[in-house]
Amino acid sequence: MIVITTLAEYQTRFWVQVALELEQKGHDVILLSFDDRSSDLLNQNGLQSYNVPALSKGVTEAPLENYREVLCSYGIDDINHWISHERITFSLKDTDKMIARFIRYIQVIDGLFSEFKSNSDDITLLQELGGFISVITAYFAAKKNGINNIFLEPSFFKGRLFLLQNSFDAPLIKFSTDCSVSNHVREVIQSTIKSQSIVIPKKDALQYRGAFVKVFNFANFKRLFEKIFDKYFLGKHQEFGHLGRYVGLHLKMLLNANLMRFSYTHTASLPDFIYFPFHVPGDMALTLRSPEYFDQLSIIEDMLNDIPSSHVLAVKEHPAQIGGLDASRLKKLLKRYDNLVVINPKVNNYEVIKKADLIVSINSKSGAEAGLLGKPSLVLGEAFYKDSPLVERVISISDLKSKIKESLCDWKPRSETLRDCYFQSVWDATYAGELYVCDKREVNTFSVSICAIVANLRAKS
Repeated sequence: MIVITTLAEYQTRFWVQVALELEQKGHDVILLSFDDRSSDLLNQNGLQSYNVPALSKGVTEAPLENYREVLCSYGIDDINHWISHERITFSLKDTDKMIARFIRYIQVIDGLFSEFKSNSDDITLLQELGGFISVITAYFAAKKNGINNIFLEPSFFKGRLFLLQNSFDAPLIKFSTDCSVSNHVREVIQSTIKSQSIVIPKKDALQYRGAFVKVFNFANFKRLFEKIFDKYFLGKHQEFGHLGRYVGLHLKMLLNANLMRFSYTHTASLPDFIYFPFHVPGDMALTLRSPEYFDQLSIIEDMLNDIPSSHVLAVKEHPAQIGGLDASRLKKLLKRYDNLVVINPKVNNYEVIKKADLIVSINSKSGAEAGLLGKPSLVLGEAFYKDSPLVERVISISDLKSKIKESLCDWKPRSETLRDCYFQSVWDATYAGELYVCDKREVNTFSVSICAIVANLRAKS
């Protein structure tokens, strides 16, 4: 039995095709829906599904003083951590309301899993990696019931996915210098270096547009109207139904992008510099994996006071979230520090990395890209490459100053053999497939990988 969570209609259209293929391959598939439109779509396709928010309305809420006891029964003693992503993403302030929804969801899903287990002792929960309450409650309910939770996360390689078993942590890459590097992986590495192509999952391609185009396009207006009509006229539940926050966020991004447009420094005129690529603000890689590095502007201010006078610090926004950082704070730092420059986020990341003397990243793919190019690189947070022989890990922010000095002076170049061997290990830790691409061939590739994952789990157990 494979249980899948789906949070929005665009996800469900993909999961419908995957579920139908998995059923043809002999699997029982059940979907846990957190969106009314999705539930309607699943019913139309004859798939077994449960509308969790609708079912949660029938859950009797425990008194506030009993929340801690209920959460502890699921092994949760730090609830503020687990609701932090949703709080930040949607600017939510009512903690009690979020905790109440968390408990309603987890109790409903716990009950469903108990029911499923009476029919099958071979169950796998499949989810896109995310930090939302819906995903987290399914994870903890599965954990309580002894059900394997598989998170899928886009990998460093295009068209391939990391598999995370029963953990939100970045994948652990098993690396050995004795590995055999395939011709295909070697060709992928050389092609990536030559083309300077960054890896953009197809599901996120639209995010890599400018702030203006993101806001003012027909598809966005059409979808916004649909969501408003569904929510306020039809009363349909949407897990991502904070429409005011969504509109306000994009308008703020547009304003921030416009405020920064005349503050960029051309890479051709840069002196010796250390490069800090900003991570996507509010991404779960920060909120859940590396919360201590959430305030990226504070980090670079600390760095500006610590880097050697021989270098400037160059920063660049993530191209998928242009305008996502507070432009007023960033401009104040530019006025206060003459050793800070901001690069246009549309500039190719490989171009910047090649010119930098050192790359310092939290957990963005830039750190791995630096390793690919043989550049000195420091990683601060929870990243898949944190234990890579191609980078240096910084255990504590207090160690960053000494690590920067050490890397600028004493960095030892890594061999191409070591590089290729490491990225072969990364490739071997991934599966073919793309999330939310409804092309028939892509769906088939994805479904074959899911079958292989489930078979491997069964073999290990």
